[in-house]
Amino acid sequence: MVILVINAGSSSVKFTCFDMADNKKVLATGLVERIGIEGTSMKYTNHKGDEVKGAVDVKNPTDAVKLISERLLDANHGVLKSLNEVKAIGHRVVHGAEKIKDPIIITSEVKEVIKDCFSMSPLHNPHNLNGIEACEGVLPGVPNVGVFDTAFHATMPPNAFLYGIPYNFYTENSVRRYGFHGTSHAYVSKAAATLDGRPYQSLKIVTCHLGNGGSVAAIKDGKCQDTSMGLTPLEGLVMGTRSGDVDPAVVLYLMKLKNLTADQTDNLLNKQSGVLGLAGIGSSDLRDVETAQDSGNAQCRQALEVYAYRVRKYIGAYMAALGGLDIVVFTAGVGENSATMRASIVNGLDGLGIKLDGAKNAVRSPEPRVISQEGSPVKIHVIPTNEELAIAEFTVSLVK
Repeated sequence: MVILVINAGSSSVKFTCFDMADNKKVLATGLVERIGIEGTSMKYTNHKGDEVKGAVDVKNPTDAVKLISERLLDANHGVLKSLNEVKAIGHRVVHGAEKIKDPIIITSEVKEVIKDCFSMSPLHNPHNLNGIEACEGVLPGVPNVGVFDTAFHATMPPNAFLYGIPYNFYTENSVRRYGFHGTSHAYVSKAAATLDGRPYQSLKIVTCHLGNGGSVAAIKDGKCQDTSMGLTPLEGLVMGTRSGDVDPAVVLYLMKLKNLTADQTDNLLNKQSGVLGLAGIGSSDLRDVETAQDSGNAQCRQALEVYAYRVRKYIGAYMAALGGLDIVVFTAGVGENSATMRASIVNGLDGLGIKLDGAKNAVRSPEPRVISQEGSPVKIHVIPTNEELAIAEFTVSLVK
């Protein structure tokens, strides 16, 4: 069964084409980026290793999906003989609020829910919906499945998801913690249980999804108990450009002090803060900040220490919330690739039974691996995330 997975962003459409019947084989993958702005380009790679990249004329998501379809059928580099081979399309959708708690086949009612969540996820949901509607137009009759970032966190109990504000804001306006990166947290926590050789439903796991955006989740017996992101993806960790946790009074103080509008404040906290704002070198990429730190930049060193401390604090808090811990998982761009940051995060946690093996941590590998010391009470895993495969698996289970 051929499944196409689409992740539509504000100016990009990322895609992966799987043959799920052939050992979940990736037939082709790629990205159309800078859509609607200067320098629009596409990168396409098939399972044979052929790579095609260059400038393209794409002005909107529909153009992008048309171009992706053409590449998949291309006489020289394509992987399909007909678009009829595509049996379903899986989409990443960020916010489903309380109405959508599982992967679901897209209907007009589901699209209304996605629209209702625009205000809570303005940077993602509108573009996710555009990608869905583009696929409906280009591949009519093919089922579309939505896999929601918030779905995995739907098992959180009220004591974890309620905020300390008047209760009617929850009952009337659905203001609560929802959490994000759920597909990744679900995938890597299950993979960690497999690597550990113990039943998923018997483990206490903390997963750390650390990329330009970042979140931590507490998982017990296969169910999410708590997560660091909240109503929106702004809460929690210090991220690439997002502030993470701040005193709400700071927001009000800055608005008055700098005469900022709500939109300007939103932009400040989401796009100008985090590592970008703390490091002060014009980059939110931790590799750039680590390079500057190694060259003696004290401000960059402090920014990295703040980043690591916030993750370490959440690991400790979630260990307490779970009543113990079996596995800590690192995943996503930073979590999978920065041995320095992983070491900084777990520094000082030996007393909690989280003991890093420095030599194992230093090894770079695309494979799932254990980097804790032999006999460490809490295992430390590095698990490369694969949200696209998880979306494909959910899609197959629904359309079958």
